Amino acid sequence: MNIGILGTGFGAYHASILAKSEMAGRIVIFGRNEAKLLKLKEESGVEISTSIDDVIRDPGLDIIDICLPSHLHKQYTLKALEAGKHVFCETPVCLSAEDARALKRAETHYAKRVLVNQFIKFDPAYRYLYEAVQQEKYGRLLKLSLARETPPLWGNLGLDQIATSLMIHELDFVTWLLKDAAPTSVWGTRGPQDGQSLVQATFNTPQVNVQVTAASLMPSAYPFTVSYEAYFEHAKLEYYEKEDMHGGTDTALYEYSPSGRQELNLDKTNAYEQSLQHALQCFKNSTESVLSLNQALHAVITSFELRKRLTDLLH
Repeated sequence: MNIGILGTGFGAYHASILAKSEMAGRIVIFGRNEAKLLKLKEESGVEISTSIDDVIRDPGLDIIDICLPSHLHKQYTLKALEAGKHVFCETPVCLSAEDARALKRAETHYAKRVLVNQFIKFDPAYRYLYEAVQQEKYGRLLKLSLARETPPLWGNLGLDQIATSLMIHELDFVTWLLKDAAPTSVWGTRGPQDGQSLVQATFNTPQVNVQVTAASLMPSAYPFTVSYEAYFEHAKLEYYEKEDMHGGTDTALYEYSPSGRQELNLDKTNAYEQSLQHALQCFKNSTESVLSLNQALHAVITSFELRKRLTDLLH
């Protein structure tokens, strides 16, 4: 599969992964910074271009990998589909319900696929949780709490942005796990500075209660953290991953069961790499994908609903 990558920010990371894939042939990356492009060419052996249209229209490319800022995702996904290319897009795939409908119509009209980098589905800790629920390994899941907490490092993550820009990963997981569940309530508050907030969304079904917390107002000394607590009929799982402030991470998954407490060994797989490899395999073989546009739209439309409710709190 021949791939065009749009963007040299996170796109550079995609290029480094794809350059090692046996399924990837030509790789062409678009960017505006020629020095950065030349460095990528030297390090990864990719082709480079300063014309986004030339990359999209290149007749030898099969896939366009979109790593541009979120507000450009819809525009260039539509251009790529129109050019007869499959699309792999970073999250969030779009920023409005109208854009979501336009993407779905275009995917159907041009008979090409859009897959979205919902990499949390390939994270070993979340994969373990998902499979434990499906297999009822510890009995029925009763309650799940997921959290994503960060100091204010990523720009505006206020009440009008946090659901779509930060919480989207947990929403990807929840809508995958609970299928058609919709949020039953949402609470949020502003942080001490503009662009900071703390939000909690609740999903209630007759079987399970799920809460998702997102915080962009943690003190600067607090490590970027993702975590969950899962209560089952016969056990509890506790997971956390924290940056250690020295470029590494502190990660652990604990199981508490009638036989005692034990730390579970997680696979050392790279979720981003697994997500990209899965997408290539699905494009190549025309197989079903957990990264489908339909699944991504379920999560992102949920984020739009939460965003509206949270924005209403501002007034």
